[in-house]
Amino acid sequence: MDAFSHLNNVVYYRYAESARIAYLQALGMFDGDMVTVLAASSCQYLRPVTYPDTLLLGVRCQRLGTTSIVMEYSYYSSAQQAIVATADAVVVRLDSQGENKVPWTIEERARLKTLENTVGHAPDM
Repeated sequence: MDAFSHLNNVVYYRYAESARIAYLQALGMFDGDMVTVLAASSCQYLRPVTYPDTLLLGVRCQRLGTTSIVMEYSYYSSAQQAIVATADAVVVRLDSQGENKVPWTIEERARLKTLENTVGHAPDM
């Protein structure tokens, strides 16, 4: 909480990071041969969140590029029964030395598409 008893803005980014890692792990995209780096991120705060509350965080792929992924996040407040923030992030895939961009494989693309289709979403690919 910040000085005004609101959830601090930094916490939203921490939650997004945790969701992003869980999403990529669920897809088996951390195989040790590559790393991902955050190239850009933003968050739009729609309503203040105060204690006590439980936030549910939804994450999905907006677009899968050759070597990047654009992810979208929605933060849902259980107390307010509303979306209180939205966010996005661009993640770039690099080799294990962190020097060269590495393309997503056909298999990774297929796994991502399958996962997204289970919730009726079709990301740009």
